[in-house]
Amino acid sequence: MDPRRIRGVIASLALLAALTAGAGEAGVRVLVQSSPLAGFRYHEAVDLWDVLRVGDALELRREPDNAHDHRAVAVWWRGRKLGYVPQRENGAIAWGMDRGERVSARISRLAAHPNPARRIEFEVYSE
Repeated sequence: MDPRRIRGVIASLALLAALTAGAGEAGVRVLVQSSPLAGFRYHEAVDLWDVLRVGDALELRREPDNAHDHRAVAVWWRGRKLGYVPQRENGAIAWGMDRGERVSARISRLAAHPNPARRIEFEVYSE
């Protein structure tokens, strides 16, 4: 990920934290980024393709001990790993999660595209 983009997202997260401090149960969510799912073919996304729906909630889990990427953020759906936030886009999310920021995600697009990297798109929110 471009270092300028990382700084921009970090600044956005910091501003969001300041604006929502004390919001409590107001339920404020701000869209942080939209990303394609990485690793579609290597995890359970292929097997679950027919039951996934736009709007489904996703869970993001940090994997700081991941041998391939110390900033890895896995994407889970109902207890099953679909794949990852792409490496080029995971820096700001990992940074925020490591500092206790609450994030959520949801499926925003499903497309039967021949390129597996374009089949699932998801949105990440800071709460």
